[in-house]
Amino acid sequence: MIRANGEKTVTLVVDHEVLPNQQEIYERWLSRAVTTAGRQKGHLDVSVIRPEHAGGNYVTVIRFASARSLDAWVQSDERKVLISEVLPLLVSGDRYTSHASREFWFTPKSPEATSPRWKQAVLTYVVILPLATGIPLLWSPVFHRYPALGNVWVSNMIVTVCIVLPVVYLIMPWATRRLAGWLNAR
Repeated sequence: MIRANGEKTVTLVVDHEVLPNQQEIYERWLSRAVTTAGRQKGHLDVSVIRPEHAGGNYVTVIRFASARSLDAWVQSDERKVLISEVLPLLVSGDRYTSHASREFWFTPKSPEATSPRWKQAVLTYVVILPLATGIPLLWSPVFHRYPALGNVWVSNMIVTVCIVLPVVYLIMPWATRRLAGWLNAR
């Protein structure tokens, strides 16, 4: 059974290496699996990263509101039936891990595929710089109009939330998918 920190949002990352001649059937199965997972209590969202070439891996990222919700899905009869249906289509079985955060942004598929830290730093810098520059400018009129919000602590909390949430939930997952070729190129 998968366990994570209490009731924090958790993520299930499923990695399926599909047999080359079974991808069309896998796509139909995947559509049903995503729909079924979406009906589960505590399901928040799902992203599917399809392989860039035939024979590559499908990575499905499913977020749940709590470890309890994730456990219920992993242990459910519905998922067990879905997995028994898909196993004949896979090279090496149903592989999955869980994460209590978005720590998997730069997690490689294999140890030899690790992104160089300098590339991770460059991508993070490029994503955060425009937000760190623009968000305070956008909030500046509000801080001037309402001095209580302009307090250094309050204003920094507001600006930080406006940077962290889009970076964690939208921008970095999108950017790491879009730039995976560059991140992992040698």
